Parts: sequence; structure tokens; C-alpha cells
Amino acid sequence: MEKIIYTLWRDPQDSLDSFSQRLRGVVAEQLFSLGARGLQVNLADSDVAPAAGLRQENNRPLPDATLSLWADSANADVRRPFDDVLKAVSTRLAAYLVSESVVIRNTRFPAHAGQRTHGFSQIAFLSCPPRLTRDAWLDIWRNHHTRVAIDTQDNFLYVQNLVVRALTHGAAPVDAIVEEAFPPAAMTDPMAFFDAPGDEPKFQQNLAAMMDSCNRFIDFDKLDVLPTSQYVLKTAAAL
Repeated sequence: MEKIIYTLWRDPQDSLDSFSQRLRGVVAEQLFSLGARGLQVNLADSDVAPAAGLRQENNRPLPDATLSLWADSANADVRRPFDDVLKAVSTRLAAYLVSESVVIRNTRFPAHAGQRTHGFSQIAFLSCPPRLTRDAWLDIWRNHHTRVAIDTQDNFLYVQNLVVRALTHGAAPVDAIVEEAFPPAAMTDPMAFFDAPGDEPKFQQNLAAMMDSCNRFIDFDKLDVLPTSQYVLKTAAAL
């Protein structure tokens, strides 16, 4: 089984709520009928408007949504019907084949299929800086930074998706797509985000540790971050 992450841009004349309902409704039904084994939709909707300050947009415009789809194969002949369904509701899309590593599974705030996950999900698009080899970048990110991200943040879901290859022409060069979920307070309170509510010294310590670690493998002028609402419609493991 393979995981495909689509980045989707809506028609500006289509409201975010309408786009969300369509993706989670008729589009999801079509994708399942075509053989999707699992499906997750993340949308930059009105529920995450308070998290606007966390948005980072260096490669404009950011997508309005990501859609994660698990299929038996990401080969073009198998994937094409999925692409066609999503092209019909989007003005633009890109697709990436990814290798998924679930560092923290959401056992703290599990949602029923189709329901909005508690809090918000932050989607980060990472690129390997030219100052690092890919092997060095992977080693820093996966073998050193991961522990720092767990220890310094109040993230209850942490998924690292290493991009194997772009599947569509014109897809932006992205090396990894990271998903992290946080409680609602983290949308507006940095101390809550960094697992230090009401504790200024701990906040400063966690913030410094996180920034020091990120600076080792991220060029912030290339980083894109999208706060979203997450909807898990079906997990591949549920089959």
C-alpha cells in the first residue's frame, strides 16, 4: 500500500466551507468507490482562523487543503482516476508519493470517522537546504530533531512524511510534509504550543531548544506552514 498526499487549491468563487463539505462528502465517496483504502482531509478553514499567526507562506500561494489517500499503488494508471476526481473540484493540484512515519499516534483525542479532530493540525512543507547533503539532512531531522519536537511541544499527533517523488508535473519541490496536531489553546498561546502554560522559564527553554534544532536543518525562508482542520474519513489500518 502507498500513501499519496495531494495539495489542493479551490476556486476563489467557492467558499472554504463549501469546498470542505464537497471534499468530505461527494468527493470522498467517489474516491472510495475507486478503491481508496484510507482518506484524510486537512483544510485551512474558519475553525483554524485563530491560528493565522502560525501560517508561514514563502511559496505563494499556499494550498487550501491537503488530501492524504492510501491506495494499493500510486502508479499512474491506478492513480489517474483519483487525480481526475480531484481536478474536477480544484483549480490546481499537486501530488506526492510519501513514506509515512507515525512518530506520535493520536490516542489522546481520537475522533470518530468523519469528525473534526480536536484542536488543529499544522502542515509543514520542508525542503533540504543546499548547505546539507540529503543524508545529513535526514539524519538531523529524523534522528536528532524528532526527540526535540516531542519534548518541547504539546503535540498529540506527529507524522513525518518523507517525499519519495512528485507524481504530477509542476509540483513544487518538497522533500517532506510534516503533520502535527495541537490542542486549541496552541492556536493563539505560544506557551501552550510549547507545552509550558503559565511557565515562562520552561517556555523560553523549550522555544530556544526547538529553534536551535530547527536552524540545523531548515531554511526558514523556504518553509511553508499551513494550520488546518483535520478530518480522518477512514484509516488504512481500519480495513
